[in-house]
Amino acid sequence: MNKKFKRFGMGAGLTALALVLAACSGSAQHVSKSGIVTRTPPTGFFYGSLYKYISTPISHLLDGIAHMLGTGSGYGWAILLITLVVRLVLMPFMLRQQKNMTEQQEKTRVLQPQLTLLQKAAKVSQDQTTTMQINGLMQDVYKKNGSSMLPRMGCMMMIVQLPIISGLYQAVAYSKDIANAKFLGFALGHTNLAVTIVATLFYVAQGYLMLLGSTPEQRKAMRTSMWLSPLFTFFISIVSPAGLGLYFLGTGLIMLVQQVIVTFVMLPAIRERLDKEMAETPPVQVVTPDMFNEDGSITSRAPMPSTMGAMESMGMAHPEHHDDDTTTTGPSAAELRARNAGKQHRE
Repeated sequence: MNKKFKRFGMGAGLTALALVLAACSGSAQHVSKSGIVTRTPPTGFFYGSLYKYISTPISHLLDGIAHMLGTGSGYGWAILLITLVVRLVLMPFMLRQQKNMTEQQEKTRVLQPQLTLLQKAAKVSQDQTTTMQINGLMQDVYKKNGSSMLPRMGCMMMIVQLPIISGLYQAVAYSKDIANAKFLGFALGHTNLAVTIVATLFYVAQGYLMLLGSTPEQRKAMRTSMWLSPLFTFFISIVSPAGLGLYFLGTGLIMLVQQVIVTFVMLPAIRERLDKEMAETPPVQVVTPDMFNEDGSITSRAPMPSTMGAMESMGMAHPEHHDDDTTTTGPSAAELRARNAGKQHRE
């Protein structure tokens, strides 16, 4: 399961996916003699429709806010304001998604001793039947403790966010007015190292807080993935106009605030609640150390999993049917090996 936690930077990962999709729209990029970068809006079915029905209204909103502010830095403030508003609207849904994922991680942490035993047994398994038995027992560990092997990702929330985030990206990327505007003395149409560094640092801080709230086992799995979003932000911002850098900066700020809530508010509350629940109702012990040999292999004392139906459908287990229509599971792999050894000894 630790490998699955490498993919848990959902908010940052979704942002990266949306921006990659928007950036790969095939639009032409032009650089003027003064160094101002402008892009031609996409016209294809997917990206063209996204630009027409989502990005264009957002672009008009940016124009309205900039003119209302009536300052030379109006477009810069408009980008930050719209980015923050969109992210704040999405934040409750993102927090709910992260709450579900965090609960899943904490439940897995409690079950880790049993999972570790089964993982070691899987590494030394010599036959497919035993491997299926181990996988079935692993499913039982999750199922009987009200958990799941698969994290609750919130696919609907991903689908809703993707066009919104991509649309906001396009609205900033393809606006000629933004490309020719200035913000706090620097041109939004030029790349800006300061904006790039600040935006990147926000994502670095977010990744650090994710590690701060994780267990040592989770940190090993997440240590590499935490650098994906900062590196992505840096390399895209350093070659993009500062207007897009401000978008990344605003997004990074909200993602950092969101992670602060998760690490210092949500996670302690979840751990306290789960600790109370575990104290009142201890985890179901599906497997125990005495069911395994010194080398980690599973013994005949290990129970057969309750997921025998799934195993049977894969042709890996064949229950024996008796005259009284009752069904019992066949001998385990360990028992079969013991019988074969006895036969050979008698011969």
